[in-house]
Amino acid sequence: MSTDARAEAALALHRFGLGPRDGSIAAIASDPRGALLAEIGRPAAGQIVSPDLLSAAQAARNAFEDAAARNARRIVDERAKKAAATASAMTVSLSTGAPADASQGEPPVAQQVLLREAKARYDAAISADIGFAERLVWFWSNHFCISSVNLAAVAGGYEREAIRPHILGRFADMLLAAEGHPAMLAYLDNATSIGPNSVAGINRNRGLNENFAREVLELHTLGVRTGYTQGDVTSFAKALTGWTILPTVDNPDHGGEFVFNRRLHEPGPQTIMGKIYPDTGAGQARAMLMDLARHPATARHVATKLARHFVTDQPSPALVERLAAKFRETDGDLKEVTTALVTAPEAWTQPRSKLKRPGEWMAALLRAVDIQKPDIQRVTGGLALMGEPLWRPPAPNGFSDDSAVWIDGLPQRLDIANLTGERNAARIDPVALVDTALGPLASAETRETVAQAASRGQGIALVLMAPEFLRR
Repeated sequence: MSTDARAEAALALHRFGLGPRDGSIAAIASDPRGALLAEIGRPAAGQIVSPDLLSAAQAARNAFEDAAARNARRIVDERAKKAAATASAMTVSLSTGAPADASQGEPPVAQQVLLREAKARYDAAISADIGFAERLVWFWSNHFCISSVNLAAVAGGYEREAIRPHILGRFADMLLAAEGHPAMLAYLDNATSIGPNSVAGINRNRGLNENFAREVLELHTLGVRTGYTQGDVTSFAKALTGWTILPTVDNPDHGGEFVFNRRLHEPGPQTIMGKIYPDTGAGQARAMLMDLARHPATARHVATKLARHFVTDQPSPALVERLAAKFRETDGDLKEVTTALVTAPEAWTQPRSKLKRPGEWMAALLRAVDIQKPDIQRVTGGLALMGEPLWRPPAPNGFSDDSAVWIDGLPQRLDIANLTGERNAARIDPVALVDTALGPLASAETRETVAQAASRGQGIALVLMAPEFLRR
C-alpha cells in the first residue's frame, strides 16, 4: 500500500469525515473516494432512529407542561413562605392541589431533552466509519439553523425531522421541511406574523413581520445581492402569513405542530421577482419556495457554501461553477452535487488550511482517543467554552466557516486537549496515537515533538493540538 494512498485516505477522513479512528486510514486506503461515496450511498445515511427521542412537537409539549408545573410549585412555595413557616401553614399550602414536586433537583425537561439529542448526535459521529454523512448533516443544519436559546426542547428534533432525511435528497424538499418546521417558524418570528388585511390582522390591528422572508431569501436560497428587492421581501412575507404553530397552552395533544391558519393569511396574489403567485392559501408560499429552490442564484449560493465548508475559505470559481451546474442539471439533487464535490480534483489537491470548527475537532478528538461513551454534559460544555455551543449560533446566518473566526478559541482547545491527555495517559501511547489520528499526514516535526514529550499525557495533547489534526 503506497504512502500516497494512505495520505489520501487520511485526508478524506479529516476533510470530509470526522477524523480517523484506530485502523480507519488503512480500511479506506484502497479507494478513499469510493469509501466516501459508499457511506452516503447507504440506506438512511445520516438519519437517527431511536425510541428514546421524541418528536419536536411532543418534546415541546412535555417541556411546556414541565415549565407550567414548576411555575405552579414556585407559586405554592411563595404562598407558603408568606403565610408562615409553620406546620399549619404548610398544611394549607399543600391543600391547594398543586402537583407534588417529584422532580425536585432534576433539570428542566427542555434541558434533559437537549442532552439526549446531543448524545444521539455525538454517538452517531463517534460510531460512523468515516463521518461524511454526519458532516453533511452538520453543514445543512448550520445552513438552516435555529437557536436552542429559546428552543432547547426542539432543536435536536428539528435536525432529525427537517435536515437528516433530506441531506442526500432534493434541496427543494429540505427547504420545504426546514421552512415549514415549527422550530423555524418560531425562531424567525413567522408564527406571530399576521397579514395586515387578513381577518385576524384587521380584528387585532396587528401586522407583518418580514424577518422570516428576508432570511429565507438572503441566507437559505438566493444569497445577498442577487436581484430581489424590498418589495419582493414584503410580498414573500405576506405569502408566508398563516404558516404558524398550534399553541400548546390549550392544545395538549397537538400543540407545537405546524398549522396553516387562513385567518392570519394576507389575501390576494403576490409577486416575487416578476412572477405572480395566486392566493392558494398555504400553497402560495410553497410555490414560491419551489421556484426559489430552482433559481440559478440558489444553485450558486449553495455551491459556494459547500466548497467553502469542505475545501477552502476561497474556493476557485471553477469548482463553484461545477457544483452549481450539477445542482441546476439535477434539479437540486444533493447526492449528485455531493458526489461532484467528492470527485472534484480541487477537493484533493487544495492544501489543508482550514481550521476545523470546534464541534468537528471535538468529534475527531473523541474518535482518535477512542472515547465511545463521553459525558455529554462535558462535551456540550466544551463546545460552549470553544465558542460553538451546540445548536446555538450567534445569528440566523449560523456559525462561520471562515477559519480566522476560530483562531481565538485555540487556547480553550489546548485546555481540553491537556485534560484529555491526563485522563487517558494510562491507556494510550502518544506515538501510536500519531499513526491512528494522522498517519502519513504527520510531519517529521510533529512526530519528533510527540516522541520527546515530557509525559504520555502531554504527548497525547500534542497530537490533538498538532496543526495536522486541527486542520481539514
